[in-house]
Formats: sequence, structure tokens, C-alpha cells
Amino acid sequence: MGLLRDELLKSIWHAFTALDVDQSGKVSKSQLKVLSHNLCTVMKVPHDPVALEEHFKDDDEGPVSNQGYMPYLNRFILDKVRDNFDILEFNNVCWTLCFKKNINMSHLLISNDDAFKVWCIFNFLSEDRYPLVIITEEIEYFLRKLMEAMGGIWNQERFDDYKLMLNRKQQCPSAWELIELVGMGHFSKGMNRQTLSMGISEVFQELILDVLRQGYMMKKGHKRKNWTERWFVLGPNSMSYYVSEDLTDKKGEILLDRNCCVESLPDKEGKKCLFIVKCSDKSFEISTSDKKRKQEWIQAIQTCIQLLRLGLPSPHREARLRRRELRQKQQAEQGELEERMRLLQIANENKHRQLESMTKKLEEAVATATLEEQRRKQTQTDLQDRYRMDLEREKMVRQQMEEQVAQKSSELEQYLQRVRELEDMYHRLEDALEDERQARQDEETMRKLQTRLLEEESAKRAELEQIHLQQQRAISQTQAEKQELESDRLAKEMALQAAMLQLESLERERHGALEQYEEVRMKLEQAANKTKSWKDKVAKHEGLVRLIQPGDKGPQRMTNWGPAAFTDTELDLRKKSWQERKNHNQSSQ
Repeated sequence: MGLLRDELLKSIWHAFTALDVDQSGKVSKSQLKVLSHNLCTVMKVPHDPVALEEHFKDDDEGPVSNQGYMPYLNRFILDKVRDNFDILEFNNVCWTLCFKKNINMSHLLISNDDAFKVWCIFNFLSEDRYPLVIITEEIEYFLRKLMEAMGGIWNQERFDDYKLMLNRKQQCPSAWELIELVGMGHFSKGMNRQTLSMGISEVFQELILDVLRQGYMMKKGHKRKNWTERWFVLGPNSMSYYVSEDLTDKKGEILLDRNCCVESLPDKEGKKCLFIVKCSDKSFEISTSDKKRKQEWIQAIQTCIQLLRLGLPSPHREARLRRRELRQKQQAEQGELEERMRLLQIANENKHRQLESMTKKLEEAVATATLEEQRRKQTQTDLQDRYRMDLEREKMVRQQMEEQVAQKSSELEQYLQRVRELEDMYHRLEDALEDERQARQDEETMRKLQTRLLEEESAKRAELEQIHLQQQRAISQTQAEKQELESDRLAKEMALQAAMLQLESLERERHGALEQYEEVRMKLEQAANKTKSWKDKVAKHEGLVRLIQPGDKGPQRMTNWGPAAFTDTELDLRKKSWQERKNHNQSSQ
């Protein structure tokens, strides 16, 4: 509930800021009444207008600040919120109140709906502090996902230039600056509006709607037991299925809980790549197009069930929390390192001050000794004879002073040695920082390498899918050629039947011509030529008239229509018979 409250507060902050026209941090109580009523309506919370009057009874005249509105918002609205309302409708209400006052959509490449989706993604990735901003790491995360969804190539140099520009400005982008960045197509050059819109929708579904996986699969019915293709959408705690991917006609929903399980099934009923989702009340049999997608769907559903059993949020929200914890840890380590550097600097400055003080004291001692020596010499010159004993005493004093100077020099040398040790420690600390910077560069290099490998894997997958489509088209073309050959075979069979009928007709005409041979002598030559012509046709098609019967399985003659209807022996007999008839006709002529 804490995560939901934080997300709701971000959208409400946008709406409150939009009502603050003069940017004074305050909004009139009448506008807050309208805002509160709209929030209660869309979040299905009973609205109590009297409570608002009671809460601000001491401030009836002037406007109300955000800090003054927050206790009422938490107590009378957010504390009563349950998860039975449509959060997209809630975000749409807040978006309607704020977007027209903050951004002009006429010069952008995206629609109002796409801008709303980018606004929701900004609220999801922004930091939990106000005014709301998004850091460069989260911008890179969003833009990388957007380019991946559009099938484009990530341009790291262009983003580094954009990050350098943000560093010069020393401020993070707001929601409206992020919408303008995406809408101007700075990182999606070469992509059309439709591709950009589809990419925004895909990232929106993944991050905001928690769509972990989606695609077409076959589902077995519970009553008629028939298989129907449905568009499935997998969320953190449910698996909905629709008629098509436009999500307009929802046919059902599989509610997931910690007691659900998913198992692979063997092929049956002519369906392959089967698996079953077992819930407490019923089970659902589903078929995918290939084994790879089957395994991916099983793994995704098992991940959702495991997260429900552990009570963890969706993977994207968990990843967002991990990224924030990592940034906080790095900031804490950086702060600790800076504090250590500051303490070392302070200690170094203290040692320098002590060294300067000791040097100053030594110089003062030397100056004092010099004055004393001058005074002693002057006294010795004036009273040499009178104060010889005093001269000896002065010598002793001088010796003591020299010993003190030697002692001070020794202490000075010790302090200089300590300073050198501190400088050496400072150099080693700089080397450690350089090693840490090099390690971070190596880590960034490995991350880029992993990104390149992922991109190459995506390209290989696209190439395999293209080869699969070409195979499908080749299979379709082969089937079409098979159908064409079948139609040719039917046409040839029909032509064969027509030839057989024509052959029978020619036989009857030949017999009639032979019977009239003696009577019509003048027509004999024409009939003989005609008979010879038809004899050739009969010899060509005579083998097709014979019925196919069991017989010799030896090698057969091949024709344009397949194996001949007679063997080589039968062919020789037919040739001899035909030759005898031909010789007989020639002799009779």
C-alpha cells in the first residue's frame, strides 16, 4: 500500500501544481474542493465535503498550501483507498488537469495518448522527492527500452552529449521536458510516428501495466472442448485472454495465486507444444506455436507464481527499487569517501599550522639569541676586565641556547618527516581513487559488451524468424505447384478418354472402308491413305486402351504419363501384328 500511496501522490502533485497558477505554492479552497471530489470519485472513496470545511475552518479566506492540504489528503482520502479502482482512470484525471497548462502538443511527433503514457512512465521512474524530476540513469533506462521496442539501435554518443548538457544546466528534467524530448524524436530519428507510438505503448504496457508477456496462443474450451486462438496478456497476478491484440473484446481471465502451478503436457489431439495452468477452481490447457515459446511462457508464469508466494512486487518495480538502493549505496560510499578526504585535509592543515608555529618560535629564539649575543659583546667590550666572571657565565648561557636550538632543529626534522609521511599517504589515497575509477570504467566496458551481445542475439532471432517465414512461403508455393500438377493430370486423363473414344470411332470407320473396298475402286487410294493415318494414331494410343492386369513385374516402358500399359514382349507382338496387317493391305492394293 506504501508503494501505491507514493505513486498516487506523484499524480496528485502534478494536479495541485497545475492549479497553482501564480506558482506561489498555494491553491484556493474552492479549487481543492473540486480536486478532492474528483479524486474521491475516481478512487471510489466516499466524499465528505464537511470534513474539508472542518479541516480548513481557520483559513476560510486565503489560499491553502500544499503542506496544509496533505494532512486532509492522507486522512480523508488516501487512508481510505483500496485497490478496487482503475489507476489509469485516476492518472487520466490528474493528466487532464495539468497537461494543457504545461506543454504544447502541436509541434511534437506524438499524440496526446502517447504523451500521457510517457507522463505515467515519468511518474513511475521519477525520484520520491518534490518537485518531481527524473535522473539521467532512469532516462537512459527508459530510452534504451523504447529503442529496443522500436527495433532501433541505441546511440550512446548522442545520449552522452545530452547528459553533458544536463550537467551544464545542473538540473534534472521534469515530466514535460521528458515528453518534449521523446516527442521531438531526438533519440528516434529515422522512425515514423506509428513506430514511435507502438514503442511507447509497448514500454507503457511493460512498466505501468506490468505486462510481463503477451502473444497469440491456442486455448482449449471448457464446455465444447474446441481449440480457439486467443491473445494472452500475462500480468503479476492474472493472465487475461482476448479475441485479438487490440484488447477490445476480453474473453476471460486466469487468476494466479500462490497455489497455482504450470506444467508441460505431451502432444495430443493433433496439438503440439502443450502446457496446463492449474488453479484452485479449474485448469486451462494451452498450445503454443513452437517449443521455445512454450518454455518462455511456462517460465514467465512460474516467475509470477513465485513472486506471489514470496509476496514480492512485480519484476519491474523490484528492479526499480534495486536501482534506487544501488544509487543510494553509491552516494553513501561517495559521501563517506569525501568525508574521509575532508578529515585528512583538515589534519594536514593542522600539521602545517603546527609546523609554521614551531618554525616561527625557532626564528624568534634565534633572533632573541642574536640580540643577547650582541648585548653580551657590547657589555664584554665595555667591561671586559671588570666582568670576566660574567663572561664565563655568558658562555655557559650560550651553550645552553645552542643545545636548545639543536633540540628545536631535531623536533623540526621530526615534524618534516611526519609531513612527508602524510604526503605519501595522500598519494596512496589518490592511487586508490584512480584504481576505483579504472574498475568502474572496466565495469562500464563489460556492460556495453553485454548490451552488444544482447543486440546481436536479437538480430539473430530476427534473422531466424525471417528464414522461418521464407520456409513457410516455400511450403505454400510447393502446395500450389502440387495443385497445378494435379489439375494437369486430370486434364490429361480427360484428353486420354477423348482419344479412346476417337479411336473406337476410327475402328468403325476402318471396317466400313474395307467392306466398301471392292465396290468403290476410285476411292480406294483415299481410303487407304486415311486408314494408314489412323493406323499410326491407333499404334500410338493402342497401349492406353489395354486394361491394367496383374502380370509380369519386369521393367516397363515409360511414357509422358508414367509407366506404359504393356511390357516389351507385348510391344513386340503388337509390332509384328501391325506389320502383317500393313503388308496385307499393301499386297491387296
